[in-house]
Amino acid sequence: MSTLPNCPKCNSEYTYEDGLLLICPECGHEWSLEAEADNEPAGLVVADAHGNTLQDGDSITIIKDLKIKGSSQVVKVGTKVKNIRLIDGDHNIDCKISGIGPMQLKSEFVKKL
Repeated sequence: MSTLPNCPKCNSEYTYEDGLLLICPECGHEWSLEAEADNEPAGLVVADAHGNTLQDGDSITIIKDLKIKGSSQVVKVGTKVKNIRLIDGDHNIDCKISGIGPMQLKSEFVKKL
């Protein structure tokens, strides 16, 4: 019995082959094996304001005062943040800032240490 990959859309394990396509019976998503092979090596690539590539676990510093939406607090220039996590989306860095708490940042406002 061959193991087929889970559906990339709904993560269902009940995918099946139909010719050259893989099909998910739960959500109806169809994709090819070549597309599956092409998508695997590509990962999330995030660069800081100076073009340095960021990775999970890196330490960064803030390069611009950032107002916190819905609060009167500000993240000051030079604030150091340890152990970042990269996520997909507009705000592509997930982190905890001491004194403020969990936060998501845009990579264009940080510099890798």
